[in-house]
Amino acid sequence: MKCNLFLVFILLALTACKQTSSNPNNKDMDRFVDQLMSQMTLEEKIGQMNQLAIGFDITGPILNEGVEEKIKAGSVGSVLGIYTPEATRKLQELAVKESRLGIPILFGYDVIHGHRTIFPLNLGLAASWDLDLIERTARIAADEASADGLHWTFSPMVDIARDPRWGRVSEGAGEDPYLGSLITRAYIKGYEQNDLSQNNTILSCIKHFALYGAAEAGRDYNTVDMSRIRMYNEYLPPYKAGADAGAATFMTSFNEIDGVPATGNHWLLTELLRDEWGYQGFVVTDYGAIREMISHGVGDEREVAELSFKAGVDMEMVSELFYQYGPELVKSGKISEKVINKACRRVLEAKYKLGLFDDPYRYCNEEEKAKRYFTAENLAVAKEAAIKSMVLLKNDNELLPLDSTKKIAFIGPQVKRKRDLIGSWSAAGDYNQAVSLWEALDSKFGANRFLYAEGCNLLEDTLLIRKLNGFGSKIERSEKSSQYLIQEALNIARRADVVVAVVGEAFSMTGEAASRSDIQLPENQRELLKALAQTGKPVVLVLMNGRPLVLQWENDHLNAILETWFGGTMTGPAIADVLFGDAVPSGKITMTYPRNLGQIPIYYNYKNTGRPIHEEQKYTSKYLDVPNTPLYPFGYGLSYTTFEYSDLTLETGHAPSVQEISINIKNTGKYTATETVQLYLRDKVASITRPVKELKAFQQIELQPGEEKTLTFEISENDLKFYNSDLEYRAEPGEFDVFIGGNSCDTKQATFTY
Repeated sequence: MKCNLFLVFILLALTACKQTSSNPNNKDMDRFVDQLMSQMTLEEKIGQMNQLAIGFDITGPILNEGVEEKIKAGSVGSVLGIYTPEATRKLQELAVKESRLGIPILFGYDVIHGHRTIFPLNLGLAASWDLDLIERTARIAADEASADGLHWTFSPMVDIARDPRWGRVSEGAGEDPYLGSLITRAYIKGYEQNDLSQNNTILSCIKHFALYGAAEAGRDYNTVDMSRIRMYNEYLPPYKAGADAGAATFMTSFNEIDGVPATGNHWLLTELLRDEWGYQGFVVTDYGAIREMISHGVGDEREVAELSFKAGVDMEMVSELFYQYGPELVKSGKISEKVINKACRRVLEAKYKLGLFDDPYRYCNEEEKAKRYFTAENLAVAKEAAIKSMVLLKNDNELLPLDSTKKIAFIGPQVKRKRDLIGSWSAAGDYNQAVSLWEALDSKFGANRFLYAEGCNLLEDTLLIRKLNGFGSKIERSEKSSQYLIQEALNIARRADVVVAVVGEAFSMTGEAASRSDIQLPENQRELLKALAQTGKPVVLVLMNGRPLVLQWENDHLNAILETWFGGTMTGPAIADVLFGDAVPSGKITMTYPRNLGQIPIYYNYKNTGRPIHEEQKYTSKYLDVPNTPLYPFGYGLSYTTFEYSDLTLETGHAPSVQEISINIKNTGKYTATETVQLYLRDKVASITRPVKELKAFQQIELQPGEEKTLTFEISENDLKFYNSDLEYRAEPGEFDVFIGGNSCDTKQATFTY
């Protein structure tokens, strides 16, 4: 009987999936899924809602038992944590050949900023402001992942984040909903290509739905509480952009919303996502999120399973409460089988769109790996991405780019270290494939062309080292004392014309479960920098990190600062090219850098109070000990050249534009370079309070030295809209300020009336 049913569904697949070389016909898909579901038992339908964890790198405390037997029983819809064609084929054969109906399973994995070829972490990629580049990195990641047996990535993370203490800021696009929405769409296009029937595309997943980036105190998994107006205007837009772009899946977040955990929140998952936004894909929980609702205090195992079923969850990740309690909840009348049917259908539709019913093994081709891993093209894009992600934060007296004929000392624990280069959430990445800065310098200029000293350990805190090494950091302390390491560095520095200090975080100091209450550089690294500064030598600070850091002392005392993030597989060659002028930095930060910890949260699109800051008056909204302004504002980033903005003009636009805005940009320096020209608006009077400015458009322009061009922006009515107190999305007539410049603070300003 099992074999007969399997043959029946293969025939159905061959008939209904003829169109997998293009977009599948919905009627064919509906017919196929209807026929398949008519043969399924309640338990088998719930099985499609069950995702189990197995394999190489599990991110949580649960490793599901009896996976193979459950697959044979038709009780598994997806498997998390395993890849390679050999491993996935083995499990797929169990599902297809040994389960009653032969339904293939989905293989999901964390492909976040690259799969085998690793690109800069996502916050770094966002700093490029290059949407085409971001799409290309996602395209390469999907190509490599699909060659490795994978169907599904848990990316992009689109959470708006304004607190750099939160470790997962590294995984997102920063603090702005407009830019975040554009980047969301770029990732989805790269992963899915608007055609999942291609065997080098994978399902995308919008996460974490919703508001996860607003966790209180920047502490992972923590409570979130905010008004609906703030949700709709400031935090929800990137999720909606993902839904509108057709993202295949959504993932629930760990936090609560309106006092109800997101994974059991009917308003969020059904009323908003399904009914209001019209989302058609399927919703998966985060790792163990249903069981974790017990700790939130909303019920026992059976009750939280029921809550999640009713909320609109379609697939449960690893905790298996659907599998355990689903049948009895249906039979007791607690939930309707219609709920199960809807969820099962959505999962089966995703498998249909991927072509898995036509060929369950189309992602299990061993020969494809060698063709699609680490290709020359992939590595070239990785280097381009690393270069464009870098942000020049300071460059006094044009210290950068460096003159290679001078004596240059490279000092610091990150000069030669490779483990951190690919950053957090580089699950299948191999740091041994990454190229360190020292290796790149040797390759570019010849072995030992420059001076070197380690200078200090990456960390001195033994308790922290032990904790981070438990997550694979491989941090080792030198047998030399910290004082000896610094003295070695000083001896080397005194022989040099310029010192390049390369320091930062360990990769595991950012990412999930990596919140930090103090986001300065580690104390021992700061001691090294202070000692180097006292030599009187010019010091270039090269940062490797996954979040904005507090850099007030460094900004005040060092000559140049280059933010390189964790740049991925080609980190070293990219840094070498930028330091020596073979590439010109063009990145712009997408999260505000605070002056000190007490300013957090700090972000550019804040609202005025009734008592805006006034330095000459006491009773205004300000600190006694520090300015309100950030150290580096949103959108900030220097170049090796300079740009002059002039002649901001406004004209009434032709329909459908409301306003045409033009500005001249001139390259007034010595290098050909790219500038990201940013346009912000402020609604001066509205029915609810509005931010002091909001990013509404940007353009990137490359200019030769002395070259000048005019850029024109068109502002439409849609750019003026916001959600009012009734959550109606409308534009209101009145005056608007427009700001154009190279960052959110340094702008030209004009006013128009709508």
